Amino acid sequence: MQLYGVLILFLSFSAACGLRCYTCVAAEPNSCTEITTCPVLFNRCSSLKTDGLVTKSCMISTGCIGPISCCEKDLCNGAVPTGPGVTLLLLSSALMMLFI
Repeated sequence: MQLYGVLILFLSFSAACGLRCYTCVAAEPNSCTEITTCPVLFNRCSSLKTDGLVTKSCMISTGCIGPISCCEKDLCNGAVPTGPGVTLLLLSSALMMLFI
């Protein structure tokens, strides 16, 4: 039962903090490591590649057109896998190690 309480606390804390996105202008997508908490109206993370440069930032959903690719989860505009998918993968691996 305590696990459910911790899970609910974690989910509510992450929702209250707002969307976090990588922000940078760089030649290599992997070199983008600066993380920004987006302002209230910005509800997407964006990536744009033009003229050999990659631009990553916060974006409003109506601006996600043309060559701009957008996503709506924390740190989803990075080249390195992060977020809930990686956490679930690590958790399931740990559980398998315990029971196998």
